This record gives sequence, structure tokens and C-alpha cells, in this order.
Amino acid sequence: MKALVCRALSDDIGSLKIEDVALPPPAPGQARVRLRAAAVNFPDILTVQGKYQHKPVLPYVPGTEGAGDVVAVGEGVTRVAVGDPVIVGGLGCFAEETQVGAARLRPIPRGVDYAVAAGFTAAYLTAYVGLVRRARIEPGEWLLVHGAAGGVGLAAVDLGKALGARVIAAASTDEKREFLARFGADHVLPSTGFGDEVKRLTGGDGANVVYDPVGGDVFDESTRCIAFDGRLLVVGFTSGRIPTVSVNIPLIKGFSVMGMRAGEYGRKFPQRGAENLSGLDAMLAEGKLHPHVGARFPLARAVDAMRLLEQRKAVGKVVVEI
Repeated sequence: MKALVCRALSDDIGSLKIEDVALPPPAPGQARVRLRAAAVNFPDILTVQGKYQHKPVLPYVPGTEGAGDVVAVGEGVTRVAVGDPVIVGGLGCFAEETQVGAARLRPIPRGVDYAVAAGFTAAYLTAYVGLVRRARIEPGEWLLVHGAAGGVGLAAVDLGKALGARVIAAASTDEKREFLARFGADHVLPSTGFGDEVKRLTGGDGANVVYDPVGGDVFDESTRCIAFDGRLLVVGFTSGRIPTVSVNIPLIKGFSVMGMRAGEYGRKFPQRGAENLSGLDAMLAEGKLHPHVGARFPLARAVDAMRLLEQRKAVGKVVVEI
């Protein structure tokens, strides 16, 4: 089978090459999946560059989210059967086939295509843990989402609307802001100089919840337009600068800075983690969520797909179709 292989960590993701790879028969508890689509995420790029906390053994096949059909199962597997369309989690998804523990597979909700299924879990689970579990957002509250046109940000916009929040979406270009207005954000703002307008829109109170996967200057300005009793969610640092805050600022302004890691949350609280996934899958099946695939590439151009994300040009999810 064909797969994108990383043989050495490098800042240049162009070092990744398509190679022929052979998989062994599924071990007990494993399933083999013929992949139809795989999503591109920032950690995929950071892992290749050696900048992510998880360091896989070399060589390895990148890609941690996919969707496809079960083609073989190992001994003792009853959770899935050959022919089942499934969502896949785990390294190895930039390939024609992958092999994972069957416990890591979920059925694709009826009516959802492979590309949407492949790019759904990480982004929406991050949004769910942030907005529901950590910030406990309430209907009618003001939600300010940064990096709102990217996969993680757009999921927060979508989920925020489904939960009844009033959503202010911030993005870096006119094109992205025009898309966000069409997508359903209540208000759209530039990624810089947004503070005064957030205060105006909220009647001087500020945003109740800030969802920040950007960090840097965006975080700094967010502390100046957050409401009393607000919750500032630290999601990531795509700007490259990890910001700091003097603790007298949240003390005086009465807001909380909340860290969040969706995967770690599920590992620490397994029952809640299962509830998070089942709740999201149900919302997707019921049409309450609207994942957006903004770009699709064939496997042969998987590196181009990663570059689109690396260059901050993506709107919604970038997917490799296989």
C-alpha cells in the first residue's frame, strides 16, 4: 500500500515522501481500515518538525484522524465487523490503510461522508471540552472565538451557536471574515484591534467566554475585553508566542484563565470522555453541527495539504482523500 512516511524529524515537511508500506496481519484486538479520507491538523506538522510533546518512533506514518471501511479484524474483535464505515483515531492515517486497536474506532453517523467524518473529532472535541466542560457556557452568553476560520476555531463557532451563545468570530483576512458571516457568526472582527469593538457589541461588558487557539498579542488584547466572571480558554499558540499575564489582572477584572487539553481530559475522566464523543456524534447525526471541509487533496499531495495549514491559508478543515 501507499503511505506518507516520515524518516527524520525536520522543519521542512517537504522531506516526507510517499512510499510502499506493508502491514502485518491484524493482531488480537486490532482492526485494519481501508482509509477514504484523513484530516490534517497542526500537531501533524509539529510532530514531523519535532516540536510536539509526542515523539513517535521513526520511521512513522503521520496523520491522526481518518475515516474509512473495516477490511479485516484480529482475534477477539467484536466491536466492529468487516464492511463497517468507521472514524479512526491514531497515527498512520496518511495512508491507503491503517491498523489500530478496534476500541479506537467509532461508527460514522448515518448520512455523514468520509471527509467530514475524518475531520470532525479533534476540532469538535476540543471545542466541546473547552465550551461545555471547562467554560460551562450558557445560552445567551457572548463567545469570542479567535482563529475562527481554522478547523479548531470554526468548530467552536459552530458548537457555540448550537449551544445558544452569541458568537463574535475573529479572523485575519477579509475572505475569512466573509466566510464566517455566511457560516452563521453573529459578528465578525479582524484579529487585531478587536477589543474596543467587542466591548461595544457587548454593551461595555465584554465577552463572557474567549476561545483562544492563537495566543500572543491576541491573548493580551483578549484580557482587555473579557467580562467580569469571564473565562479565557487557552487552546493553543498558533501565533508562535506563548503569552503571560500578571495575576493582578484577572484578580482585578474577576476573570479566569483556563487551560484545556481535550484528549487529556478524556484520559483523566474516561466516563466524561466517552460522554463527550457520544454527545458530539449525536449532534452531528441530528444535523445540529455543520463541519466544513475547506480543501481536499489526493494522497499524492498530502504535503501540499499540510503546507496549506502551515501557511494559515485554510478555511475549515483540510482533508486528504484516499
